[in-house]
Amino acid sequence: MSPLSPSGTFQSIVSLYDNTTRLTGFSPQMSTAGPMTPAPTSVMPSQNKSDCPKTDDQLLNENVKVGLLFASKATVQLITNPFIGPLTNRIGYQIPMFAGFCIMFVSTIMFAFSSSYTLLFLARSLQGVGSSCSSVAGMGMLASVYTDDEERGNAIGIALGGLAMGVLVGPPFGSVMYEFVGKTAPFLILAVLAVLDGALQLFVLQPSKVDPESQKGSSLITLMKDPYILIAAGSICFANMAIAMLEPALPIWMMETMCPRTWQLGAAFLPASISYLIGTNIFAVLAHKMGRWLCSLIGMLLVGISILCVPLAKDIYGLIVPNFGVGFAIGMVDSSMMPIMGYLVDLRHVSVYGSVYAIADVAFCMGFAIGPSAGGAIARSIGFPWLMTIIGVVDILFAPLCFLLRNPPANEEKMAILMDSNCSMKTRSYSTQGSSYQMGEDFDPESPE
Repeated sequence: MSPLSPSGTFQSIVSLYDNTTRLTGFSPQMSTAGPMTPAPTSVMPSQNKSDCPKTDDQLLNENVKVGLLFASKATVQLITNPFIGPLTNRIGYQIPMFAGFCIMFVSTIMFAFSSSYTLLFLARSLQGVGSSCSSVAGMGMLASVYTDDEERGNAIGIALGGLAMGVLVGPPFGSVMYEFVGKTAPFLILAVLAVLDGALQLFVLQPSKVDPESQKGSSLITLMKDPYILIAAGSICFANMAIAMLEPALPIWMMETMCPRTWQLGAAFLPASISYLIGTNIFAVLAHKMGRWLCSLIGMLLVGISILCVPLAKDIYGLIVPNFGVGFAIGMVDSSMMPIMGYLVDLRHVSVYGSVYAIADVAFCMGFAIGPSAGGAIARSIGFPWLMTIIGVVDILFAPLCFLLRNPPANEEKMAILMDSNCSMKTRSYSTQGSSYQMGEDFDPESPE
């Protein structure tokens, strides 16, 4: 009986090696239980499932959390803009721009070292304050320096090209660095770039000087009552809402349907970023010649059509054409509507630009606040394809309103008509850079002042 025990032990080891039975005892009877079910430990090749997660409930919950994180920056920026616009009228554009840099630097460092959702949410919200200062003051400064409509369009196009470069580099850079280096590294690199930007502002803009506007601009309420400004703001809002809904929802939909690598989640936005850069640079010049209203109308239609095509993609390569169309069309809309905002103020209000670009930035932020937060909830309840259908149809339906911007009436023209009917002397009034001039019959336009 003594040799049986070692032989039993030996048999159980051999059967474990052959993966035909489990090592549950040392008796020969258990070893002769023969070919039972294979051991669960033998199921090794399950890595594909980790690359292609099928836990739909978990991903659907991520839709909401990621959407709220994206939307927090735009929501705070939306709240801050109405205060930054009038502030630039009182103290100038340089100090708010530099303050925006400082806040963005702090938020970037917070992103690098945050380890919880709460801290990430706080850093993202703080980013909204800094972005509000930078964007409102920057666009207002360009509009005040470049008073000619064509020059202003070119300058704003270059500025939007800078925005496009950030959007172009950001997602692929972040996803590649996250996969191969870690979370902290990309934010530290951004912090270094922010310091360089701050140094340039110190040397070029000299933000220590207070430089208020020479005249009081129209109030925010007055500008928001202008229907033409609202149409331009609506175009900016709904066009950018399309890409805002894509940012949090598209990667999650890709994980559900395409099994992508981590770096591909950011690379999927590369066509949209490249085409946005191309669109803003081309139509900064071309929109003035073809008509900014027509450029925006075509852009809104193209946004809607491209967004409707996104859910038709079966793999990451199928996303190239629709994402390229989305970015190119948004570039058309932004490069047309941003100069129109300044033109409408010149034409219908006082030529002070801080408040009107606060409205433009509010419209931009509404798209990026409503888009991710509502988009995440909609994608969770009715699915990603229906989400794209809704925003695509909205953009297409809004497009015809851009026709109203073809020839907006000027308040100065109405005043000239009234003065012409009440006075025998032909009188025309107009304003250029805050100075008011009147011309009559006996006025020689070529004589020196």
